[in-house]
Amino acid sequence: MSSLGVSEDSLPIVAALADLNSGADASQRIRSFVRRESRITHAQQRAFVELWSRFGIDTGAARLDLEQVFGRRGPLVLEIGFGDGESLAAMASADPQTDYLGIEVHRPGIGHLLLRAAELQLGNLRILCADAVEVLERQLPAACFDRIQIFFPDPWPKVRHHKRRLIQQPFIALLAHKMKPDGQLLIATDCVNYAHSILNLLNATPELRNMVDGGGFAPRPSQRLLTRFEQRGRRLGHRVWDLAFARRAE
Repeated sequence: MSSLGVSEDSLPIVAALADLNSGADASQRIRSFVRRESRITHAQQRAFVELWSRFGIDTGAARLDLEQVFGRRGPLVLEIGFGDGESLAAMASADPQTDYLGIEVHRPGIGHLLLRAAELQLGNLRILCADAVEVLERQLPAACFDRIQIFFPDPWPKVRHHKRRLIQQPFIALLAHKMKPDGQLLIATDCVNYAHSILNLLNATPELRNMVDGGGFAPRPSQRLLTRFEQRGRRLGHRVWDLAFARRAE
């Protein structure tokens, strides 16, 4: 649980953190999550049956044709680990000219987002229920995203668990490979040592540049909406660290 009081179910991200270029079998990879899935409601279960064909993308080995998926060519945003999907649905609703792709593994959150997507008639939103690293490696083309956002990944606060953290150098390299030149990478965390670890890793990545003068943390970007968990954390005096980087055009 994060210091904002967000449960692990609200911050789920599935990722492999072994060397992404090593060719290691997927079963040997370290994952940054533990499945502790809350009970899925009847409405959320029904959403999978009735709405998945409309908003969901089935996983596989084949590369995705994103223009075909969305039926157009437009700006494209990826969110990894969208929790209950409320903020992602709000972003997609407020920005209909941009296409949004969300990756999540916890079915209750996905079911909730499916219901919201139908309610808001979000033609610019698609969802994957999958391991984010496997999708990035196998199904998504290079240099396809205008923005990638990862908000409140599991901090794995105990030192012996730091190896399970999502944001590590091999994963950053994979993200950079999938970003367009000048594409943005936005990350937020409420764990201070994780924040500094991420900042140091991103500043040391040659493909990326810090969008903040001085190479520090960023103000909260307008794209990151305040969730009810963060609002509660603010009332309790908890701090959030935002990071904003861009892929170098060269």
